[in-house]
Amino acid sequence: MTATVVLPEVPSLGGLYARGAGLSLARRVRPGPTTLPDVDYVVRGVRASAEHLTGYQHLLGESASDALPAGFVHVLAFPVATALMVRPDFPLPLVGLVHLANRVTQLRPLALDDVLDVRATSADLRPHRSGTQVDLVTEVSADGAVAWRGVSTYLARGVHLAGSVDEPSASFVPPTPTGRWKLDGDVGRRYAAVSGDRNPIHLSALSAKALGFPRAIAHGMYTASRALADVGAQRGDAFEWSAEFVKPVLLPGTVTVRVARAADGFTFAGWDARSGKPHLTGSVTPLR
Repeated sequence: MTATVVLPEVPSLGGLYARGAGLSLARRVRPGPTTLPDVDYVVRGVRASAEHLTGYQHLLGESASDALPAGFVHVLAFPVATALMVRPDFPLPLVGLVHLANRVTQLRPLALDDVLDVRATSADLRPHRSGTQVDLVTEVSADGAVAWRGVSTYLARGVHLAGSVDEPSASFVPPTPTGRWKLDGDVGRRYAAVSGDRNPIHLSALSAKALGFPRAIAHGMYTASRALADVGAQRGDAFEWSAEFVKPVLLPGTVTVRVARAADGFTFAGWDARSGKPHLTGSVTPLR
């Protein structure tokens, strides 16, 4: 039976990363468990601040309003999921985790004055060709009903489980672009400031190199949330939003982008114009 742990408040990501760093070092020497903890973490009475929302809107290109963008709700819920990942019985090291995919279902809009309950759990520990992947599932409720649900898939490179391995994704053919993002070298630090996600792979070339990357890389949720902002109000109040992160965006860098209508909503893609290799692909599908 799944146990529920009620936290008194949203935990500080700084403290969580400090704890996760210690556990990550220990797990490089001695592997952790091979199953997920059967537990939910819950925080009740969460409120967004206007200053935090405004900073997020300015960075991602969202319009100024009291509506909480779906990517901002992810930011609010992220520390609760992170708290799960720094438990002693969580099997993967937090430091160096790579965000592979994100799927969000927004059932109704949330606003700045809403009082939110956040629930997080982990699921589906499974092999990946480069290591092990896991889903962190978060739900955000208001007035007793779930309004937003997110599934974030992470990869621990070099940590292998027995079992069959997923196949590489289908080949990518660059479509006709609709725009271009020029990302400065400090984008990782700027998004970390509004999201709290200070994974070292995003902050500097030095810290990223220590974890196997040639330079700092952009947060996956920065690129996915920027694509969502490009779709704009046409996404409606209720929608499904999915993104797959294929190749990291090295900072500084330029991403060629297409955001366009599709049969049932919108698709988006970002890629390297020189190599033709994709950075991310995804879709936004209105629910009504």
